[in-house]
Amino acid sequence: MSYIQIAIIIGSTREQRFAKTVADWFVSRAEIQQGLKLDVIDLAEACLPAVLPYDNDPATAAYVKRIAKAEAFVMITPEYNHSFPASLKQAIDVAQTEWHAKPVAFVSYGGMGGGIRSVEHLRAVLPEVHATSIRNTVSLHNVWKLFDEQGNFIEPERYNNSVDAMFAQLVWWANALIAAKAKAIYPA
Repeated sequence: MSYIQIAIIIGSTREQRFAKTVADWFVSRAEIQQGLKLDVIDLAEACLPAVLPYDNDPATAAYVKRIAKAEAFVMITPEYNHSFPASLKQAIDVAQTEWHAKPVAFVSYGGMGGGIRSVEHLRAVLPEVHATSIRNTVSLHNVWKLFDEQGNFIEPERYNNSVDAMFAQLVWWANALIAAKAKAIYPA
């Protein structure tokens, strides 16, 4: 059986972030999907430098290698001030050709908007690194009410079908782009 290598990128690096709670639930659901190999990249632990240039930085080199190895991505993003976090923008910018012709899905979270504005901004950024965003997105509205005090999802069945549909679409795109790149070099 062949596997699709998927990098799950946890986009928030704030100390009081809710990202880890969302990521723990999402990764547990991702682990039951068939035919995937998962690499969870927590940007809070990636140690990407905040100042350019990134040349000869071992943390950046290690991160870029993980992006290169992935065949598809899921970005877990909060919505901060109507957009996605600067840490996620930096993570996109430090890699370039490593994103080319690869699909990206999103898990967003926030208040009433569920992080949708962060996803819309990411959809505008990703074509610049030649990545393809997919339509199906998991959006967690009023996220703080969805988990109990121990970080357990109160009603995961409400979102399980959305996660499964997102992965079905992400895997389809990954397979299509892998096949296309096997036939011809991507014209960046």
